[in-house]
Amino acid sequence: MELTRLIVKGGVISPGELQEVVNIALDEGLDSISFGSRQDIIFPKGFKSLDKTTLGKHHFVYPDQKSGNNIVSSYVSTDIFRNTNWLTGNRFLYVLEEFKEQPKLKVNITDPKQQLVPLFTGHLNFIASEHEDYWYLYIRLPKWEKIEVYPVLLYTWDLAKIYYEIEKIAEEDVVDIELLFSLVSEALDTNNRTIDKPLNIPFYPFPYYEGMNRMGIDQYWLGLYWRNNLYDLDFLKEMCDLCFECKIGKICITPWKSFIIKGIPKDRKLEWEKFLGKRGINVRHSLLELNWHLPVAMEWALNLKTFLVRTLDQFDISTYGLNFGISEYNRDGHYFTSIVIEKNEMPAALESIKIRDTYNVLFAKNFDPNTREYIVHSQDIDKLELPTILIELSRKYFEELGNTASETTENLQKKEKPQLDIYQCQECLTLYNSEYGDETQGIPKGVLFENLPEDYCCSLCEAPKSNFMILELVKQ
Repeated sequence: MELTRLIVKGGVISPGELQEVVNIALDEGLDSISFGSRQDIIFPKGFKSLDKTTLGKHHFVYPDQKSGNNIVSSYVSTDIFRNTNWLTGNRFLYVLEEFKEQPKLKVNITDPKQQLVPLFTGHLNFIASEHEDYWYLYIRLPKWEKIEVYPVLLYTWDLAKIYYEIEKIAEEDVVDIELLFSLVSEALDTNNRTIDKPLNIPFYPFPYYEGMNRMGIDQYWLGLYWRNNLYDLDFLKEMCDLCFECKIGKICITPWKSFIIKGIPKDRKLEWEKFLGKRGINVRHSLLELNWHLPVAMEWALNLKTFLVRTLDQFDISTYGLNFGISEYNRDGHYFTSIVIEKNEMPAALESIKIRDTYNVLFAKNFDPNTREYIVHSQDIDKLELPTILIELSRKYFEELGNTASETTENLQKKEKPQLDIYQCQECLTLYNSEYGDETQGIPKGVLFENLPEDYCCSLCEAPKSNFMILELVKQ
């Protein structure tokens, strides 16, 4: 189904801009909007073409238009999840500002230490290195069969001009990585740096990104997720007013059909909670429900997810650290979840006969989507068999967790480490891992849970220390 999209560069929109979008949608007779997998805003079909004066600076892409790829960024993760020290929110905003023209290719600009935003789903994937202001570039142009790494690190202030040069070259020539590098180097004077070591992507569990959560000492961040991905326009309009009152300048869209508001002042927290309560907004869905990536406006996918979530919930299955994707069959696609459920195409000759759909189940190597390698686990499976397979794979994940060293994870390779423990908050499923400590509360690495101060509380939902239980991984 083709839908009208609004490009939201890097997933960052101001409350004023969102309010304008809401008003345009209300004028069209709509009562809700949705979010897409590339941090864009999606409108139901039947959205009429608008006159340029109404649109202002908003970039709409209509169903009959082919152009208009969004830039995905992990700006949404800064200050609330793990991040590379030098990569601040302001640096992200500066880089995004440099992309003046709408890109024709998909661009990802990300921090490798966060898990919320995919690293490798773009045609060009800029990934922060440990060197301040330098980035790796992983490229897979539309006709390329595999992803290639650009042979040098790129300087923050060169990213946009390098992108536009590559876009121009890719339009005119069929190139490989060596030729591309040579043509870009010829055309531009850039401040590159030698790659002194390969990109290291640590494996962390998928984060819980919903509800009211502490951010530093005197602020909070709020994540909102609606099960049906239909966000009420009147609610959004009122929420933008509240952002103005609290001097909040940015709203961030995630690739998981949700959005995050950062920087809610401590003294306004109760007002926000009252606002959500009056509107009947439910927060704190289980992580089992939040960790799904679905195609937009495909009812079969939403129905399948609902069926699977309810069934897994009945079995009390933990999926902490995993995430799932539902997709139509597309082996050329760029999946970015631990486990993928593909719906098989119905042969044209059988379309008139009512035959039940069948599915394939794939899982990422080491259950880490950033490995970009998927293994086919089961093929041509009936819908009713899927829960059993997902339960089997989630058990396999926990059995293997920490047993085999992933090539992208330095931490698991160091076998000689002293005894460590992992405890889990029973309220929101956040882990306290003594290997990492808790930077947000000044707890250094290596501090065992029993040695934490008695007034320690969950860094996400502020539940007390007594709410944590040891997480046991049983080896078969």
